[in-house]
Amino acid sequence: MNLGLGIIKGIIKVASNLDPAQFSTSDPPAPRRHANLVEASESEEERNFRRVFQQLAGEDMEVSPKELMNILNRVITKHSGLKTDGFSIESCRSMVAVMDSDSTGKLGFHEFKYLWNNIKKWQAVYLSYDSDHSGLISAGELPNAFKAAGFPLNDELFKLIIRRYCDETGNMDFDNYIGCLVRLDAMCRAFKTLDKDNSGSIDLDIKEWLQLTMYS
Repeated sequence: MNLGLGIIKGIIKVASNLDPAQFSTSDPPAPRRHANLVEASESEEERNFRRVFQQLAGEDMEVSPKELMNILNRVITKHSGLKTDGFSIESCRSMVAVMDSDSTGKLGFHEFKYLWNNIKKWQAVYLSYDSDHSGLISAGELPNAFKAAGFPLNDELFKLIIRRYCDETGNMDFDNYIGCLVRLDAMCRAFKTLDKDNSGSIDLDIKEWLQLTMYS
């Protein structure tokens, strides 16, 4: 289970005193466009990233959950300061689901680039707030780490997150940290899309509720 239906209900219940405007979500991935048009307008940095992406994604130019798992696990083996059990296929399926804006079941170039840039940003935060250099984020370090990542949550939400993502001693490893932030980012982006009048509250019909619970 990802955030899970119970966690989502808990978030809705305890988040009523939060200001969604305080959440620093990134702009969503750009819509898919014809490759020739995209490449003509790209910077040199973007073209270099596209070449790397082509090597990672293969001929279909999309990253599947299994490919994402292999990519992320190869990367984290190069960072000894990050404690992790490795990214699971279930975690990567969940990340692809919340990032897959065009419903292909895989991540295209812009979707993968959006995820990759967030992971790099959040990795820097993780290392910065791992004050005892244990390779883990403790329950006491979580609030400041999540605030620095763009998500100033309240105590009730942290209790829910600790129960779902931390071990029995209250420590969160890197793969759980990234998985949690990917879902928070996706849920906040979805909320802002539905909150068309910026009131800080939304009404969901059954279809929207099921989509939220299925892909969070």
